[in-house]
Amino acid sequence: MQIPSNRLRGLNPLDVLLWTFRRNESDVINLYDAFSALMQISTGANMLNFGYWDSAASPAEAQAALCREAGKMADLASARTLIDVGSGFSEPATIWLRDFPSLQVSCINVNRGQLQFASRLIKESPGLRQGSVALVNSTATALPFATGSVDRIIALESAQHFRPLEGFMSECRRVLSSGGKVILALPVMTEHRTAEMRRLGILSFTWSSEHHTIDAVKRSVAESGMSLTRLEMIGPKVYPPLADYYIKNRESIRRKILEKYPAYVEKILLRSLVKMKQVSCDGTIDYALLSASPQDGALF
Repeated sequence: MQIPSNRLRGLNPLDVLLWTFRRNESDVINLYDAFSALMQISTGANMLNFGYWDSAASPAEAQAALCREAGKMADLASARTLIDVGSGFSEPATIWLRDFPSLQVSCINVNRGQLQFASRLIKESPGLRQGSVALVNSTATALPFATGSVDRIIALESAQHFRPLEGFMSECRRVLSSGGKVILALPVMTEHRTAEMRRLGILSFTWSSEHHTIDAVKRSVAESGMSLTRLEMIGPKVYPPLADYYIKNRESIRRKILEKYPAYVEKILLRSLVKMKQVSCDGTIDYALLSASPQDGALF
């Protein structure tokens, strides 16, 4: 559920800090309720990802491009059933369904308010097959599906919030059919030493998710009994162009943000984006797009 503008303008910084540091399910829900509108204002879309800036000219184009990159890695053309775990407002599901109309998509979200928004969005989306999307209120570590019943799972910039990540991967292993695939798109750290954590600067506070390293993600895949079959590190096409776009268009975006949020929120957003570009360019953080399968044949 999105918070009304008058409450957003009165956001208590202490509450935000507590949500960021504790990061339990209720805290994550509170963070998204408070700041989803910030992403919507900044991008002009109802997607909650940083985007893939290969040839995109706007945030909405970049976000759609990331959805399609995940769909391409998932080989959705050969799938019948897809679970979108941590589905946000479910706009990615509408993109996949337009590209692959025969899919049956289940959007899994712990946030009931976002599911309510998604229900309206899907009803207003032209050209979608009736009944092609199911909206399910559930946690990522206890998926309400039968063993071996699902062809594909995508966690598009959501797995960094799942605690524990190993629990989610084990559930993927359970529900995926033979030959099934899970696709993760998520921010990662390259290492987790004290020096790297210090380099994050303001992101230590505003990166409101688990700070997984890519090696930790690989271990979670392996320990769940899955095989990592493909890995792409796409950070240079995620963080720097997003920051550059915001800086170039800051004044127009800032005016829209200040209609809903206090000025300190926009200032922190700017500082976070500048820092995000810096630590991306120096190799402290990256962005992983990976595929794993219950089948044998690991590449890593």
